[in-house]
Amino acid sequence: MSTTLLARLRRTTARADLIAVGVAVGLFAAAAGVGGLLHLLGRPVHASAAPLFAQWRPHVGPGTPLAVAVAVLVCWRGAALAGRLPWRRLLVLSYATAVAWTLSLALVDGWQRGIAGRLTTHHEYLHEVPGVTDIAAMLAAFTSRILDFQPDSWTTHVSGHPPGALLVFVWLDRVGLGGGGWAGVLCILTAALTAVAVPHTVRLLGTDDAARAVLPFAALFPGAVWSGVSADGLFAGVTATGVALLAYGLTRGSAVGALGGGALLGFGCYLSYGLVLMVPIVLAVVMLGHRRRPAAWWALGGAALVVGAFTVAGFDWLTGYHLVIERYYQGIASRRAYGYWVWANLAILTVAAGPAAAVILRRAAVAGWQAVSSLRPGRGLPRPQQGSVGYAAWLLPVAAAAAIVAADLSGYSKAEVERIWLPFTWWLIAGAALIPATGRRTWLAGQAGVALAINHLLLTTW
Repeated sequence: MSTTLLARLRRTTARADLIAVGVAVGLFAAAAGVGGLLHLLGRPVHASAAPLFAQWRPHVGPGTPLAVAVAVLVCWRGAALAGRLPWRRLLVLSYATAVAWTLSLALVDGWQRGIAGRLTTHHEYLHEVPGVTDIAAMLAAFTSRILDFQPDSWTTHVSGHPPGALLVFVWLDRVGLGGGGWAGVLCILTAALTAVAVPHTVRLLGTDDAARAVLPFAALFPGAVWSGVSADGLFAGVTATGVALLAYGLTRGSAVGALGGGALLGFGCYLSYGLVLMVPIVLAVVMLGHRRRPAAWWALGGAALVVGAFTVAGFDWLTGYHLVIERYYQGIASRRAYGYWVWANLAILTVAAGPAAAVILRRAAVAGWQAVSSLRPGRGLPRPQQGSVGYAAWLLPVAAAAAIVAADLSGYSKAEVERIWLPFTWWLIAGAALIPATGRRTWLAGQAGVALAINHLLLTTW
């Protein structure tokens, strides 16, 4: 291919990337405009700064200097370090960076408002922890307290999730780490595991270069605004670790890894009903790591152990799920219009995942189409070409997008998806290698800029 033709192709591709980001920005602007208009007309969409669940309140805080410093350092040196440091050292550095980034963003609102007080409100999990004196009795009677307007109805977040979420905070309290401060720190530390799990999964299923491209984007993820501090950040860390262990089990033939991955993914379904939608991502991992098929049975066994334990303890997942739907429509769901949120949710995603996600998804769709077009009857995907980023770079983001679309169309996620979809959103960044190396620093800066702007212009609920 001539130099001139190659340069023209690059300009066309870059223009397509900008168009994708422009569409994403336009979608968010439309959602904000329509939400504001409906509020003026007396038909509020029940999101404080629609479509985001927040209040307009420009402010700075003790976390501001650290957040800016982390963003500058990662944008300046992140890609270079990711390209040359040993892998294990990189994973430690990525985790530490993600913790610092998430913690600093939370501290923009101060220790009490940003961390210690987030999970202690009347609607949150810690409100119910003191009342759990017998775990076995709580599990057996859990579904009887899901519906609203009863004297002993669970609070909003406890009723809206399986008992695993409440159990985590009960266990934390039982080991002497009670209160909002420890709960917030646990969410931050667990959520930061995604900065290890996502790139490591890409490395196991794809290429080393593709995984190294993901590291800075995973550590400096805009969704960290909501993972510190929300239980959904904890859910993201648990399930991402489960996916990484599953990938390890499948590619290395490790029964222990597959068993652990299956158990964590199974437990994820008892943290949130919506985490059954991790299935597309899990299927993508199984497709890419099919070389060790017996390990998949160990993963199923790990998930079955968790399901069996909760069932024997007296909690029926399907019963809980149907009651939660009823509870949902007893309250806010009936006041949140599907016709608005079915597209406004996607507008929120453009902020929580950042502008780089729009570029990655566009490129993943093109790469996926090209790969599918190359299929031959009776054969699987051909081997990736030498020097390519591998199939994981486009298949994992596409799988995450499929999970998000399913969650959106279901109608059970109306608003607040900036935190609810965190377990899926992080996987969009698995395709960071699709962004040309020359443009990664620019898009990384865009990611950081979105997070800093949101956290300093708005007072988020989480």
